[in-house]
Amino acid sequence: MLACLAVLLGGMLVSFTPCVYPVIPITVAYVGAQSGGSKLRAFILSVVYVLGMSFTYTVLGIVAALTGSLFGRIQTNPWTYFIVANVCVLLGLSMLDLFTLPLPRVPARAQPRTAGGGIAASFFVGAASGLVLGPCTAPVLAVLLTYVATSQSVIYGMILLFLFAFGMGTLLIILGTFSGLLASLPAAGAWTLRIKRMFGWILIGMGEYFLIRAGTFTV
Repeated sequence: MLACLAVLLGGMLVSFTPCVYPVIPITVAYVGAQSGGSKLRAFILSVVYVLGMSFTYTVLGIVAALTGSLFGRIQTNPWTYFIVANVCVLLGLSMLDLFTLPLPRVPARAQPRTAGGGIAASFFVGAASGLVLGPCTAPVLAVLLTYVATSQSVIYGMILLFLFAFGMGTLLIILGTFSGLLASLPAAGAWTLRIKRMFGWILIGMGEYFLIRAGTFTV
């Protein structure tokens, strides 16, 4: 339960990182164009859009869990924890800008336009957006997928990745329903970088935890 809550909150925070946050107004504009001014329809379209995005991430969770199961009981192997620890530390350092991963800023042309739309269209556009935004969340997503792979539980992996994506989409649901709030959003800037670096320290802390777990097998 604690892991589920942490992943949901993590997804919410990721939506405020420099790569994801600037995309939100474009997505809200898409939902607003399809809603015809109805708040109820805007809410439904926003939720369906986020469910589509969550579907994409859930599939990634299934793949990660099934891939982990191919290697048997890898969670009892100290090398597994050692590898996961190094992945966490390296990705954490990348979020502290000690080195740069090729994480693209999502261009506006890659986001949904205002032509056409409906519930089914919103779902599929959301699913496609999950693929577009995937590289932007790569450091956090990679650690989460690695953790899911070590758990080898398909259901657990599905739940965690769904909650992560739904957390990312929470702000979209709020702003998609109440588009007037969009004007009150602060511009992306130093505060989004601080959130990114906070994630960096969290990932490094997770790396230390997994190193300790690896050490317990050798004592």
